[in-house]
Amino acid sequence: MNEKWKRLSGIFLTFLKMGPLTFGGGYALIPAIEKEVVDGKRWLRSEEIADVFAVSGSVPGAVAVNSATFIGYRIAGVPGAIAALLGIVLPTFCVMAILTVFYVQLKDNPKIESAFTAIRATVVALIAYSAIKIGRTAIVDFATGALAVIAALLLFFGHLHPLLVIVIGAAAGVAIVKIREFRGRTPTEKTPKPQENEPVYDYMI
Repeated sequence: MNEKWKRLSGIFLTFLKMGPLTFGGGYALIPAIEKEVVDGKRWLRSEEIADVFAVSGSVPGAVAVNSATFIGYRIAGVPGAIAALLGIVLPTFCVMAILTVFYVQLKDNPKIESAFTAIRATVVALIAYSAIKIGRTAIVDFATGALAVIAALLLFFGHLHPLLVIVIGAAAGVAIVKIREFRGRTPTEKTPKPQENEPVYDYMI
């Protein structure tokens, strides 16, 4: 029981620490989540965290909250999902409650406006960094690269709803797998087994 509560408190405190970093939206938090969950705690591998972000961005809700919930569930089941959810939400709730009280007084302050202008520019860099990191694990061959380019073109020039683009991508992925199976090729790439000097990830830490 003590080990279980230790694990849950670790999940809660990890996401509680990252919660105040959600300025600019959930996608700006992706680098912090990846650094903490993959490089720090080693709860997940880079390939798995990319899948988490893909699913989190495909379902309704904030991507940071969805990602935290998925990761918490992967580590410790439903209690882990609840611990991660509370950890990621509580700081944002407290900050928003405070900002709501002082918003009217602060919104026209030139210094505050300048600060938020700089924050918005920084957030663009964070989102671009996240896209590059996820792209390294998501784009693994010509087919996935082509799908990424086509999806971007549909979003930029086709003005399609993101949900429709996701559905098209999923259908294209199924079709690609079927074509590869028909040709007798391996449908998907397998994750390589860890080498002797490579750390083994313990999901239940």
